[in-house]
Amino acid sequence: MNAISVRDVYKYFGTLCAVKGVTLDVVEGEFFGLLGPNGAGKTSLINMISGLSVVDSGSIEVNGSDVSKDYLRARRMLGVVPQELVFDPFLSVYQTLKFQSGYFGIKHNDSWIQEILGALGLDEKADSNMRSLSGGMKRRVLVAQALVHRPPVIILDEPTAGVDVDLRQGLWKFIRELNERGHTIILTTHYLEEAESLCGRIGMLKKGELVVVEKTEQLLQSSEGLTIRLLIASGDCHLPESLNSFQTKLIPGGAEIIVPNASNVEEVLAHLRVANIKYDSLQLDRRDLEDVFVSVMRSGKDG
Repeated sequence: MNAISVRDVYKYFGTLCAVKGVTLDVVEGEFFGLLGPNGAGKTSLINMISGLSVVDSGSIEVNGSDVSKDYLRARRMLGVVPQELVFDPFLSVYQTLKFQSGYFGIKHNDSWIQEILGALGLDEKADSNMRSLSGGMKRRVLVAQALVHRPPVIILDEPTAGVDVDLRQGLWKFIRELNERGHTIILTTHYLEEAESLCGRIGMLKKGELVVVEKTEQLLQSSEGLTIRLLIASGDCHLPESLNSFQTKLIPGGAEIIVPNASNVEEVLAHLRVANIKYDSLQLDRRDLEDVFVSVMRSGKDG
């Protein structure tokens, strides 16, 4: 079953089309990454999924419930961590989570609230007023609010923006555990190393259009493979013509050679030996999600 089903969705702001015919399925239990530069339409799409804005054309379902026709059930199925720090300045952390439970009609939720507080490092701040918290602590509370009604689908919109390393590690440990328990996670982030390590599948938006949806592993494999970086102290940076079949680039003090996979490395080294090119150091860099992302954003196609 699909946790999220988006069908040919459009969203306009005046004459600007922020989301252009997006169709997307996120399967139950997935950890899905939704990536794109600022203004790509990520937040507009999330706002429509969560019911914060109206779909102009098309349809969206959350766990089988249409966000427009069956909005009460759809919203109960969903927990959203927004980018903005929105909070009631007159409540403590614990009161905030208690009130959030009440919004969903949940009584006797203390044990789950305590588990969330502990997992997010908020135990000692439970009685603190929201106004007194740092920006990072406030963001932890937003995460806790999204989880308080145990939603099967959780959307994290830039959850680690402006927070410290300890929170990131603790947050991702907790979110991974929730995913292992069966919760569907949808993540938007500008920290692409997070998406690469966490997400089983990636979707990329560009100017409101969904230009890539692929398994993370396949995205990385379809990129341009390995980069061999040679440093040559002598300054002799010419490369033999026998390497013309590979993509090469001269850099200060050496050269870069991009090969499709690891099996080509020995072939490159053999060509260098035959040409009697001496190098002082060699470094292999695997293409990562950032390389793929940049390539896709430049071309609009799979990198």
